[in-house]
Amino acid sequence: MNGQSRKDIQPGITVDIVLKRDQRTGVLTRGIVKDILTKSPNHPHGIKVRLMDGQIGRVQEIHSK
Repeated sequence: MNGQSRKDIQPGITVDIVLKRDQRTGVLTRGIVKDILTKSPNHPHGIKVRLMDGQIGRVQEIHSK
């Protein structure tokens, strides 16, 4: 499942995000969602989240609900 829809993402789920510094390479970082930062219901580049470890990026793939 991709991370373009805010309704699919809740705090506590495991996701892969792309960090701002990794946007060119597409390297993904896996973590658990702490906060959802995007306010709109959809975003074409992925919903922006903060992980439990403090990293911020856009969701590319959702692993668990």
